[in-house]
Amino acid sequence: MQSMKVLKIVKTLKFMKLRRRVLLFLETPYARLLYYIFCFVYLEMLFRIWVFKTVFDFGTLYSILFSVPLGAFAFLLSSFFYNKANRIISGALLFLITVVYAVQAVYFSVFKTFMSIYSVSGTSQVLEFWSQVLLAVLKCLPVILALFLPFIMLVVFGFKYFKFYPLVWRFLPLSACLLVLSQLLTVFIMCVSSRDIYSPYDLYFRTAAPELSVQKLGLFTTMRLDLKRMVFGFKPATFGESKGGVSDVSKENSDSADKEQALPVVAPQKPDYKFNTMEIDFDKLISNEKDSTLIKMHKYFSSIEPTRQNKYTALFKGCNFIFITAESFSHYVIDRELTPTLYKLAIEGFKFTNFYNPVWGVSTSDGEYVACTGLIPKSGVWSFYRSGENYMPFVMGNQFLKLGYTARAYHNHTYTYYKRDVSHPNMGYIYKGVGNGLNVKRTWPESDLEMIDVTTPEFINDDKFHVYYMTVSGHLNYSFTGNYIAYKNRQLVEHLPYSTPVKAYLACNIELDRALELLLKRLEEAGKLDNTVIAISPDHYPYGLSRENINELAGHEVEGNFELYKSAFILWKKGMEPVTVDKPCSSLDIIPTLSNLFGLEYDSRLLMGRDILSDSEPLVIFSNRSWITDKARYNAPAGKVEPLAGELPEGYVSEINNVVNQKFQYSALILEKNYYNVVFPDRNP
Repeated sequence: MQSMKVLKIVKTLKFMKLRRRVLLFLETPYARLLYYIFCFVYLEMLFRIWVFKTVFDFGTLYSILFSVPLGAFAFLLSSFFYNKANRIISGALLFLITVVYAVQAVYFSVFKTFMSIYSVSGTSQVLEFWSQVLLAVLKCLPVILALFLPFIMLVVFGFKYFKFYPLVWRFLPLSACLLVLSQLLTVFIMCVSSRDIYSPYDLYFRTAAPELSVQKLGLFTTMRLDLKRMVFGFKPATFGESKGGVSDVSKENSDSADKEQALPVVAPQKPDYKFNTMEIDFDKLISNEKDSTLIKMHKYFSSIEPTRQNKYTALFKGCNFIFITAESFSHYVIDRELTPTLYKLAIEGFKFTNFYNPVWGVSTSDGEYVACTGLIPKSGVWSFYRSGENYMPFVMGNQFLKLGYTARAYHNHTYTYYKRDVSHPNMGYIYKGVGNGLNVKRTWPESDLEMIDVTTPEFINDDKFHVYYMTVSGHLNYSFTGNYIAYKNRQLVEHLPYSTPVKAYLACNIELDRALELLLKRLEEAGKLDNTVIAISPDHYPYGLSRENINELAGHEVEGNFELYKSAFILWKKGMEPVTVDKPCSSLDIIPTLSNLFGLEYDSRLLMGRDILSDSEPLVIFSNRSWITDKARYNAPAGKVEPLAGELPEGYVSEINNVVNQKFQYSALILEKNYYNVVFPDRNP
């Protein structure tokens, strides 16, 4: 009995001794330094689990390694002043950093991409949808609370046990050395590892690809690079000379490809078809240019093989044209009974069975930009808004305006949203939205049917017209309590065997169908329908639906890297012979395809997409640098390729990766350098 008491006393003394040592350690600067490092590792790992559903990948290593210098920096920042000030700085710093992770978690849950530093300037616009933002926050509440755990621990325990005295002089160089050496060590590991395209080294030094960078470098490192590039500029490196595009890659390897691997051509091509090019003296441009970047651009675009004209060239020449970018539109909503007008347009015109609509960094705005310009958005900026400063000769508005058409654009929400009041007039349009001449009932979302009703009288009697619509009725959230359009059409979907979000989504798209029904009726009554072409493209897939909801619509589990972005592009003219096109294509290909069909003057070398109806080989590009051709599809985040037509030619994947990377680079440079104005200085009005 006595021995047990002694043993108990000894254990107590040992515990008290250990506790005293722990408390003494917590009072040292090292404890606070280690805590900061732990916090950043924790935030990165939790965010990675939330977004990528795993921590067991190579990117985890760099997320941890970059957390060390970040933690050292935070420690130094909160150690220069007196106790109280350091305490406040420490708490505020950790709180703000946690807010960044929480905001990105919410943003990703809604848009399935990451917010750039530049996009913070548009926060006031996002707050217009405060109810949707609130619902997204509630959806992400578990991960938000988990993210704030280190901050809570700092307030509850850290402020009690940590000492926040200013560092004595001997600790300052030690901490600074830890910051520098840990950063250098991480960079050294990247340098001695692979330097291939989309490697951590590449993403850190050469290529701006946020989706891949977050996965392979971590969120905070990606945002730091984004800020650095926004402030100091960024010139991406080129991985070699252009091979002229995807077509030339296959030509170089034609010996290894059999006939069954040949491109599925829409229609037989004649050898005497002309190229879709304009008179550009690249040699003269190169000789007269002093800017090395522009010289590089001239050489690149002169090396691209242009697309040829084909049997569909000028098929729609002289026709009126209505182009609609439909909010969250997808092929799932096209139904004979539910959306009969959409069904009619889809089966009676060009039917693109292999069309993809990737989500880009700035959601709707970037989706519009791709469909309207044929260019890939530049990472870290609002590309459409930025294009408002540039000469844009190949957009439909400027093209048709040059031919004597009237050109009008409409959006049934706030006219300044995404700075459309800058981008859309620059495309040649007389632009109206809610707040500058478009009078529709202010609901959320606003009615596409109302927009068509009040705008058709403005152009229906014009001799020749082109109209662009950006709709909003299909916008999330998909419920019957917070969505006016869904509630309005609720009775039409209640009988369907779907969940409430799916029914609400379909109800929203019924409004688009009714709007199109009215549009066709008005055109018919005015005697204009026979000579009017209608095109409908989504801005992005309906990411307001969960993956379970989308699986519901599809009737099977939808593959997440490619199939999720498969959609519909409607291109219709009354009385035309229906055409089925199985060739892989995307929204990037819309402008060159339309330009060829309307017989417009354009240079196919200066657009990132290709005329779908030409004999060019297909190339579908996704925002995360994945791609699809007729021969393979490549999953960039996983680094995996899936052959689609037998054995791939040697070096095929590397060559296509190079082509894709160059398209991203040179598309960004077109925007940055106002390149069309450089090439066509005499054409800019």
